[in-house]
Amino acid sequence: MRLTSHPGHDVGLTSDIRIPLADVELAGDLFLPAHPIGLVIFAHGAGSSRHSARTRYVAEHLHGARFATLLVDLVVPEEHALDAETAHLQFDVALLAERLVGVLDWAIVDRRLRTLPIGCTASNTAGAATVVAAVRRPAAVRAVVSRGGRLELAGRSLRSLRTPTLLIVGGADLATVRTNVEAMGKVPGVVQLEVLPRETRAFDGPGALEQVARLSAEWFEEHLTGALQVA
Repeated sequence: MRLTSHPGHDVGLTSDIRIPLADVELAGDLFLPAHPIGLVIFAHGAGSSRHSARTRYVAEHLHGARFATLLVDLVVPEEHALDAETAHLQFDVALLAERLVGVLDWAIVDRRLRTLPIGCTASNTAGAATVVAAVRRPAAVRAVVSRGGRLELAGRSLRSLRTPTLLIVGGADLATVRTNVEAMGKVPGVVQLEVLPRETRAFDGPGALEQVARLSAEWFEEHLTGALQVA
C-alpha cells in the first residue's frame, strides 16, 4: 500500500490487490481517494492490461471526480502468453464475464468498498463481458461504460440489460459503430451512444482520450451518485 497524489487531486491510497477466484487469482490496482463517492472497475481481457496508459489516464480523471478505481486483469500472465499464439481468450466472453462476476462478489463484501455504488468500464471484448456481468449482478452494477466495445458478443444478455450503459465509439471505426447501434436496439434499459468523429478504436487522436475520460466521469457521476443517495 502506498500514498499517491495527483496534481489538483486529493491524496489517496494505492494498493496492489489479489482477488482469489475458484480457479485463478487475479491481480489488480486499487486506488481509494480520501472520500470516495463510488467505485469504478476497469476490466481488462486478453490483449490488454491494467498497465495500459489509456486506462490509467481515464482512471486518474475519475480520481479527480472522487471515484475509487479498481484496475483488474481478468486474464493471468500464463494465459496472455497462450493467447498470443491462439487468440482464443480474446473472444471467450463467458470466461471474462465469469471472472468479472467474481471480482464484483469480492468488492461488495470488501470492508473498504462494500458501501460504494459500483460501475464497470471496459473496451473491446471485455466490453461485452461487462454487459453479461451486469445482467448477472444487477444489484451490484449501477452503471456501465463501454469504449469501442464488441457489444454484439454479449448475445442474449443484451435483451436483459437494464443497467444504464454508455457506449463510446470512434466514428472512423464503422464496423463497431454499426454493431453498437444494432446492440442498442436490443437493450430494454437506458443506453446512450457517443460517437467521436474521425476516431478509430484506439482513440488516439488529439483530445480524444480527454473526451472519453470526461464522458465516462459524467456518466458515472449521474448514475452512481444517484445510487448513493438512494442507498
